[in-house]
Amino acid sequence: MAEPLKAMYTKEFLEGFASKVKQAYNDFDEREFVDKVMDGEWEGLELKGRIRRISQVLGFFLPKNYPEALGILLAIQDQCEGFPYLFFPDFVEVYGLELEHEEISLQALEQFTKRSSAEFAIRPFLIRAPERIMKKMLEWAQSDDHHVRRLASEGCRPRLPWGQAIRQFKEEPNPIFEVLELLKADSSLYVRKSVANNLNDIAKDNPKQVILTAKRWSGFSPETDWIIRHGCRTLLRSGEPEVMALFGYEEAAELIDAMIATDRQRVTIGESVTMSYSFNVKKQAKLRIEYAIDFVKKRGISQKKFLLSDRIFTAGESVTKERVHNWKDLTTRVHYPGIHRIVLLANGKAVAHTDLELIK
Repeated sequence: MAEPLKAMYTKEFLEGFASKVKQAYNDFDEREFVDKVMDGEWEGLELKGRIRRISQVLGFFLPKNYPEALGILLAIQDQCEGFPYLFFPDFVEVYGLELEHEEISLQALEQFTKRSSAEFAIRPFLIRAPERIMKKMLEWAQSDDHHVRRLASEGCRPRLPWGQAIRQFKEEPNPIFEVLELLKADSSLYVRKSVANNLNDIAKDNPKQVILTAKRWSGFSPETDWIIRHGCRTLLRSGEPEVMALFGYEEAAELIDAMIATDRQRVTIGESVTMSYSFNVKKQAKLRIEYAIDFVKKRGISQKKFLLSDRIFTAGESVTKERVHNWKDLTTRVHYPGIHRIVLLANGKAVAHTDLELIK
């Protein structure tokens, strides 16, 4: 089993970092810094908690004058590259939010993001002053450095995982589109992935605006077509008709004959079931084949879709396959007894179904 990410912050790592700080700031107490970071609460902290702990203790041992303390981190930044150094931008978030420090904080985030990532640290600045900070994001979107261009997109995602949601952008995403317009054909895959993920975030609250953008961007460049395809993935999974048509998926109900069945009709929670499905294609068509399960919850039903195939099928093609589904409880999904409907979907529409009873 892989070690959790938080395990990267070992005593040896902290000692190595402390020695780097000492080079730039002779009054830095290396031993006390490490001891205070790894106090009695350390073992119980998860990844983000450990990042914040390092930032806070660092502020205790660096000069109380924020610009002076920030200058020390900037002086050693070239020696501190990679994911573990997320506490550099986090330090800015903790100590540099005051309006009087905003400009030097933004300058520091622009530098730190090149070596780790400032997508989380920029969000409190955006929430406090969205218009002013989005002007900076527009500048960053035109940077020569792809890490900085990515920050322009990733930092303003409305629903960034692990980050604060930006409520005003969930309600009104137009400022984000101004940034994404500058990045819609970016030469860097790193940036394009961020643009696609941003679109996918927006689609969860403002699907119509994403659909209009996808239609307008379609055909602009191969890079842009890749972005809109990945940016519309949630809308594709939901079978949104306009999006299905945009990507060449026809109405499938008249295109195929299909069936789906399970090897048992009653399954105990924790066991697996083998599903067999088959379909015949009447004419050549681009088909997105999925199966969906209507999971019984404490209150009501929650549907989850699973992709089986997504390609162009030829006229007369016949497909018969099996898929094993595990009914073991997960951290993200707890199973409840009851009748679960399993549906075979083609281009978002049900073409066959069967029922399975889940028991304890």
